[in-house]
Amino acid sequence: MESATILAVDDEVGILKLLEITLRKENFTHIDTASSGKSALQRIKEKSYDMILLDIMLPDLSGFELCSEIRKHTNAPIIFISARSTDFDKLTGLGIGGDDYITKPFNPLEVIARIKAILRRQQLMKNALQQNTSYDYGYLSFHPESATLIVKGQPVDCTAKELELLHFFCKHPNHIFTTAQLYELVWGNDVFGEEKTVTIHISKLRKKIGDDTRKPAIIVNLRGIGYKFIPPNEAMACE
Repeated sequence: MESATILAVDDEVGILKLLEITLRKENFTHIDTASSGKSALQRIKEKSYDMILLDIMLPDLSGFELCSEIRKHTNAPIIFISARSTDFDKLTGLGIGGDDYITKPFNPLEVIARIKAILRRQQLMKNALQQNTSYDYGYLSFHPESATLIVKGQPVDCTAKELELLHFFCKHPNHIFTTAQLYELVWGNDVFGEEKTVTIHISKLRKKIGDDTRKPAIIVNLRGIGYKFIPPNEAMACE
């Protein structure tokens, strides 16, 4: 885990120094920094990263714009770290491809905990992929070993976290999970108040697998209880 390559993007030198010092104390030694969106994007084009820490208020382009550009080149997890703390900002960041969102001022140890949790979940997923298990639901098939989602014969682009969430659902069909349980089991964090992270990713995943977002039949929301994944072939049989 400590061999992971991390890119921290922020226009505040003090924040970059704090992140770098904290990461090195936790034995993360492969750390790059960038203070603008353009320099960050150039680094991403030249090098592969396992994790990207991204501020929103950058001098040349916003972190939201940068995130959209980053997703054209890599599915590496992105954690937004920003002073912008409104629900709208959080929903926007998660909606365009962010994996998590931390508000400033932040506890450096919380950042480390989130990074380790995401990297740990990624490693578990890689180990699971070695089992070479695929899921075929008729019009929809998911192949974890190649990180491929096929819907109606066409490949669908997904972020790493969306694929991880889908993989979790596929492994636990017809089981009910609360948003807190999903956040802990898929994101690897036991943090209250992060339900929006889960709901945004579920909303995006529903659209990509062809589930009706107004009346979902595959990833079902049981009001006041949680979410249940009904395999598409079973869901269609019940219609």
